[in-house]
Amino acid sequence: MDSRTITRADLAEAVYEEVGLSRNESSELVETVIEEISDALITGGNVKISSFGSFSVKEKGERIGRNPKTGVEVPISPRKVLVFRASHVLKDRINGKA
Repeated sequence: MDSRTITRADLAEAVYEEVGLSRNESSELVETVIEEISDALITGGNVKISSFGSFSVKEKGERIGRNPKTGVEVPISPRKVLVFRASHVLKDRINGKA
């Protein structure tokens, strides 16, 4: 299995090839989309991309954890975590059902 990582530059290059914008315009478009997604998540919104999936931010409360090496209990502070839930369309494509 190929473990290639897709970068912002790869996305910008794909937009350049598919849409026909200049390389600079393609790069700006990718940056704008990423910025809009980030801003929506930072302000507590959800991001749903049809046939791909949805991103949301969940609040995790404080809890007691344990150091597995020493067994000492350690408090874990409350935090926000990013959650991605893949759409059924994406899951089917990954499993070769599309």
